[in-house]
Amino acid sequence: MSADSSKSFKNKWFVLAAVMLGSIMGPIDASAVNVALPTIADQFNIGMSTVEWVTMSYLLMISSLLLTYGRLGDLFGYKVIYLSGLIGFTISSAICGFSGSIGMLICARALQGATAGMMMAVSHAIVVSTFPARERGRALGVNATSVALGLSMGPTLGGFITAHFGWRFIFFINIPIGIAAFILVMRVMPSQSEEEKEKSHNLDILGAATAFVTLLVFLLIVNRWQEMGFEMMAVMLLVLIASLSIFLHTEMTIPQPMLDLSIFKVKTFSFANLSAMLNYMSQNVMVFLTPFYLQRVLGYTPDRIGLVMVAMPLMMVIVAPISGTLSDRIGTRSLSAIGTGICALAMLLMAKIEIMRGDVTWCLALFGLGTGLFQSPNNSAVMGSVPKRHRGTGSAVLASVRNIGMVLGIAFGGAMVARQTIAYTPLGNDAFLFALHDAYLMGAIFSLIAALATLIRYKEEIES
Repeated sequence: MSADSSKSFKNKWFVLAAVMLGSIMGPIDASAVNVALPTIADQFNIGMSTVEWVTMSYLLMISSLLLTYGRLGDLFGYKVIYLSGLIGFTISSAICGFSGSIGMLICARALQGATAGMMMAVSHAIVVSTFPARERGRALGVNATSVALGLSMGPTLGGFITAHFGWRFIFFINIPIGIAAFILVMRVMPSQSEEEKEKSHNLDILGAATAFVTLLVFLLIVNRWQEMGFEMMAVMLLVLIASLSIFLHTEMTIPQPMLDLSIFKVKTFSFANLSAMLNYMSQNVMVFLTPFYLQRVLGYTPDRIGLVMVAMPLMMVIVAPISGTLSDRIGTRSLSAIGTGICALAMLLMAKIEIMRGDVTWCLALFGLGTGLFQSPNNSAVMGSVPKRHRGTGSAVLASVRNIGMVLGIAFGGAMVARQTIAYTPLGNDAFLFALHDAYLMGAIFSLIAALATLIRYKEEIES
């Protein structure tokens, strides 16, 4: 499934459709489940600190296994890994729907995350391997719409299903979609030739294990640091340092590492991934905090909040394919830099939200415009800078920085608001609003640094 052979491959758009059909399930599921969490908590008679693990277990498993799945894709073929994830996600969705206890649901969600990670890790690699370089940005842009569309559909769909059919059907709807995607993948997606796979089928077990522990512990620290005591934090940091040290030593010394660190010597790859992480950090400051402003300051109802928040992903759906197509013609760097600049502008305008008092829809749309301009060209730059034999790993790194950015954005945004609300307590009722002001400014800084990192990279792609 090389780029050269794909030029004559008539079904390349059907392959893209198959990838998109599988990829849309994760974003729909993740965003829809968040809406149903209060209902799930009431049914199982549990508190917020317990029910949040329905989401946490899912995200932690995805983020911790992406690098391993990317390497497996390079070794055994992207189709095998993608199909395994698709089957596992469909089955685990059914288990989630039939869960009879909160413990069973959390475990099923962890399994669901582990299998969703398989699809997420190799999706970009499949698209890049199917389309020639001159169409890479366009294809990645179209593929990006599946994620944005899933995120925009999820809250509304989740609220409707929970209200009319019950929360279990949020998981059951994945079953027919998964079956349809499986049939389509089997019919249209070719397998990689042996020449395109890594010649060695040795999996770096120690590297995979330490990468999993490192990412898992890091994300747990980021999410739970405010609740950890000193002793627990010290233990977690020691485990993190030890696992990271073993991982780096292993990857630098063995002949076939799970993550070939030499790919980070490519400036475009490193700085484009850094830009991606910072963009997702800024994006999730916006996505996480804005509903609280709409509810606590403006008094919006949940359904009205959903209608306002959908402005950002809908704009991304419109802009991402156009941006990807343009990047094939004019290059990736300028579009990426303009996009992150627009995101910074949107965050700065949100930082003046106490003056605007209510009309944030157009600010969200502006941020969606910037993100849509940025993501497709930046993804194309990342995947175009990776040697063909490491495309699965490159795809997994890109997916990993996305998830890490999401977690960091929520963690930093929440921590900033909590800290600054206390600092602004003498201001009375406006303390929360001024705390949001500072958090949005922080998000603008993330976007500006992302723009700088985008401008640093010097090379668009390599085809090796």
